Amino acid sequence: MSSWRTAPAWRVLGWAGAALGCIAYALLGHQAASSTAPGLFEAAVFIVPMMAFGLVLAWRSPQRPWWMLLWLACAGALFLARGKLGASTQWVLLAQQVGINAMLCLGFGRTLAPGAVPLISRFARIVHGELSPRLVRYTRSATWAWVIYFALNVLVSLLLFALAPPAVWSAFVNLLSLPLLGAMFAGEFLVRCLVIPADERGGFFKSVAAYREFSARRNDANSP
Repeated sequence: MSSWRTAPAWRVLGWAGAALGCIAYALLGHQAASSTAPGLFEAAVFIVPMMAFGLVLAWRSPQRPWWMLLWLACAGALFLARGKLGASTQWVLLAQQVGINAMLCLGFGRTLAPGAVPLISRFARIVHGELSPRLVRYTRSATWAWVIYFALNVLVSLLLFALAPPAVWSAFVNLLSLPLLGAMFAGEFLVRCLVIPADERGGFFKSVAAYREFSARRNDANSP
């Protein structure tokens, strides 16, 4: 009984710790990207997390040896170019931010091709099983909304990088990205509440569980 009562508290503490970590990293990233004399430390703020994420993906890949070799080659190239990375800090962040949003835009968008099942429809099927015509229309529209969101992120970032002072572009990339993402989730949830009856909606934790199950199925499908 006591473990059941303490579980929500640990969950809240975990979410709070993750939120504080994201805020701290966003502030550090903004300071690094808007620095007038960036050095190796400022570049490492963006390169180290990216390389750590790449290492995890390479290790979990069914073709682990080849991806690990590629990761080691990238790490070696970065080490050899360490003297020039400071001057490229903003370009590193631009490539990271634009690359992530472009890949997400493509990932959502390719599921809208004729004959494909929209990505959010796949999540909804895990939660609800067979979808009603109303849910089919809504999940397709929601997938389009995320495609547009990620595409706008890429466009605004490129325009600010080219036309605005570095501090303004950095504020958009580092300080506004998470609030905008949260606003997108909140807006999608509000629209869902307005157009979808309660008995056809899934809660936040059901959505998270659906994403985990979808990821597990995809990993199983890619396993040799």
